[in-house]
Amino acid sequence: MSLRISGIVLPNEKKLEIALTYLYGIGLTKAGQILATAKINPAVRVKDLSEEEANRLRVILEKNEKLEGDLRREVYGNIKRLKEIRSYRGSRHGKNLPVRGQRTKTNSRTIRGNKRMTMLSGRKPSAQKT
Repeated sequence: MSLRISGIVLPNEKKLEIALTYLYGIGLTKAGQILATAKINPAVRVKDLSEEEANRLRVILEKNEKLEGDLRREVYGNIKRLKEIRSYRGSRHGKNLPVRGQRTKTNSRTIRGNKRMTMLSGRKPSAQKT
């Protein structure tokens, strides 16, 4: 039996606590809190979950948590609002630069797409010696 929550199929072989982190909006800490609320052992594998426990987990997630599409839509809406009001943070989002005050001379490789602007970065290899 594969467990499907809000459109995502959780992997059968993983422990339930880890498998819940496959859902957008749930990390390891929140997964532990949810399982404590549902009174389910976090070490149990997804395939070993009973139907009653799976339903209890699904009800708790649908009632208390904003997940997947709804959460993505909310985050995108927040960023769009920042851009529309022309805030500094919105402009940083628009330019694909760090938003939270980090320096950009170095150390912002991931957000900028790993641009390497050194002398040799885009140069073709020189002709071989004969």
